[in-house]
Amino acid sequence: MRVPLSWLREYVDLPAGETGRDVQAKLVSAGLEVETVEQLGAGLKGPLVVGQVLTIEELEGFKKPIRFCTVDVGQANGTGEPQNIVCGARNFAVGDKVVVVLPGAELPGGFAISARKTYGKTSEGMICSASELGMSDDHDGIIVLPPEYEVGTDAIELLELVDEVLDIAVTPDRGYCLSMRGVARETATAYELPLRDPALIDVPAPGSHGYPVQVTDPIGCDRFTARTVTGLDPEAHSPIWLERRLQKAGMRPVSLAVDITNYVMLELGQPLHAYDRSRINGAIGVRRAQPGEKLTTLDGSQRVLDAEDLVITDESGPIGLAGVMGGANTEIADATADAETGQAAGTTEVVIEAAHFAPVSVARTARRHKLSSEASRRFERGVDPEATSAAAQRTVDLLVLLAGGTAEVGVTEIIAPSAPHTITLPADHPDKVAGVSYGRETVVRRLQQIGCDVYGADDLTVTVPSWRPDLTDPNDLAEEVIRLEGYENLPSTLPRPPAGRGLTERQRLHRRVGRALAGAGYVEALNYPFIGEEALDQFGLAADDPRRDLVRLVNPLSDAEPALRTTLLPGLLGALRRNAGRGEHDLALFETGLVFRATGHEPAAATLPVDRRPTDEEIAGLNAALPHQPRRVAVVLAGDREQAGWWGKGTPVSWADAVEAGRIVAREAGAELIVRQDQQDPWHPGRCAALLAVVDGEEILVGNAGELHPRVTKALGLAERTCAMEIELDRLEQAGTGGVEAPHVSTFPVATQDVALIVDASVAAADVETALREGAGELLESLRLFDVFTGEQLGEGRKSLAYALRFRAPDRTLTAEEIATSRDAAVSAAASRTGATLRGA
Repeated sequence: MRVPLSWLREYVDLPAGETGRDVQAKLVSAGLEVETVEQLGAGLKGPLVVGQVLTIEELEGFKKPIRFCTVDVGQANGTGEPQNIVCGARNFAVGDKVVVVLPGAELPGGFAISARKTYGKTSEGMICSASELGMSDDHDGIIVLPPEYEVGTDAIELLELVDEVLDIAVTPDRGYCLSMRGVARETATAYELPLRDPALIDVPAPGSHGYPVQVTDPIGCDRFTARTVTGLDPEAHSPIWLERRLQKAGMRPVSLAVDITNYVMLELGQPLHAYDRSRINGAIGVRRAQPGEKLTTLDGSQRVLDAEDLVITDESGPIGLAGVMGGANTEIADATADAETGQAAGTTEVVIEAAHFAPVSVARTARRHKLSSEASRRFERGVDPEATSAAAQRTVDLLVLLAGGTAEVGVTEIIAPSAPHTITLPADHPDKVAGVSYGRETVVRRLQQIGCDVYGADDLTVTVPSWRPDLTDPNDLAEEVIRLEGYENLPSTLPRPPAGRGLTERQRLHRRVGRALAGAGYVEALNYPFIGEEALDQFGLAADDPRRDLVRLVNPLSDAEPALRTTLLPGLLGALRRNAGRGEHDLALFETGLVFRATGHEPAAATLPVDRRPTDEEIAGLNAALPHQPRRVAVVLAGDREQAGWWGKGTPVSWADAVEAGRIVAREAGAELIVRQDQQDPWHPGRCAALLAVVDGEEILVGNAGELHPRVTKALGLAERTCAMEIELDRLEQAGTGGVEAPHVSTFPVATQDVALIVDASVAAADVETALREGAGELLESLRLFDVFTGEQLGEGRKSLAYALRFRAPDRTLTAEEIATSRDAAVSAAASRTGATLRGA
């Protein structure tokens, strides 16, 4: 909403020195969003005067038409002699009154005017167009003024070129501020000044002789006022003051009747429509459209109407979309000269419509037809239903004054019965909401300032004004009191959290894992938790795989990913593919997050009430309806782990790197990870490891790691030998010992013993390692597999596993006998549990 400051002063007696910036600060403090204050006429300096064209000489021999004119500017040039001016416009003739800028003046934008020679003539000034004066963007021609203005009159004051315009971004709940009346009310309240309400005018009582109107849908249209004005002068034009106010408000002048309806809409906030009475067939009606009906609107588009559209009709059918746009068949006709008589012909009788339409109906119609108008913007935000009669009367008065019309006595007014909206609230309710003690007197005074009627002592009964449909409950009234008292006056207070509460163990583990993986060279990649069947098909998952039991979304962001993820790998592999497509081939990514596993036993979620806090039982029911949501960690690797260079060849990533990532996560959880061979999609069947941990004395599967299957990498467009690991962090937490403790560093020397054990090829190295650990006892500090050998020397189906065992005591140097005893005990345990034999024995 653009609000000229000069127009605003008609309704509020602002202090004489108050600028647009001052008003902006006041309105912003009251809760209105004033985006800018535009300075009209900034840099404009006179003399700028009214002139009369005396002669016109057409100059020939140039690429475009040029005219050499003499213009009478009175005594404005100091001599009284006509001014010689060269002009290229052709929309004026001898005798016309025009706007002339004389040498020494300056137009907006720093354009200085001086006498200069052009087209072989000396031009002493310029005849101005609207765009050159900053009045509008009209470049079609120069301004031709009505003949009644005297030559030499100051055009700066006449055209109201110097002004300030406030540009207000009106929020949907403040529809009343889409009018001068609404903004003036807010300004008067902010300055504690009286308001001259433009809607407080004398309105005649409705009678039986008004234009016939039939409203068959009182829900869609609860008020309809019709007035008729006859004897209009079809040649009457909008006065300059009316055109300038429309231009400053951002609207283009069209014709007198249309300009008046737009002016009253801007003034009172009530959209109106003027019909050419001679083009209306019979009574005006308001009803819902019939399917298939068509209407050509004022923009020239033919529209097929919907059964929910509210339309204005006559006996011929629809003549307008109610609250949105009128029809072309009843449009006000422009003045034209009759070919036979030479007299002006045009609209001489109009019917004025001022109605109140349901906001939802207008909003849906405007969106359905993609037709947003100034009227629909106001109706869908809420228009004062009590202002229809005043708006119609104001329009009639201006038509009579400016177009020489006569108002018919009959007034049609249809009103659907309704009661004013009343709200009851405790007088101290705003105090409780704001945390400030306002007191009853302040609350009552502020509510009365916005137009409410207030009664009562401790409990207030508030009748909401008709122009504020956004006030529906006590909190709305509390907000009005708070904003008028000033948001800046609310004290800044910080909540006091209880001391001693830190991160939970689950949160600390989550952070430790992220730091450990980042320290190992992985980069975190966060992905959307959505998935589609296509990703699971690319993984080659079996039909009965539990990862195919998806939790589907009712309103997904993408039809290609309509469900919540059951694994982290699709998102990570997608990020890997995008980075590879941008030239990054050596990658190590990780992600921690929730996956969603449906059990099939979740009860249906109940719909909770909105008028109270849910009970503990209702919240528990909602939680029971949720799927299982374990927290997982996943990594993906591709390319080289160590790049090639002058130091030697690079080291490509392998399944062992993925397994090591699992061990890094397990160490942060304080859990011992058991690694065994496995076959699990989407991993390579010969290069897939099962990651297990011991929970309550039982080994459970917590994840998998290894190299992806070749068909998966091909389907996803990934590099060969891409590796991945996914592990469940919640199960690792159950298997762990809690926070990782710093190791004790012994000052005594370490003793290293290597053993090579021959076992069947089917025996897992992890089982041999477990047996060695248990047999070696407490003196074993660490154990590492450093070689695997197979060959004819060992026999078919046999393999050799070489381990490095490190022994150390915390309180003494170990003797050779102690070392040998521990080593032999470890080998003996491996032999008894796995059938291992000492190589070379």
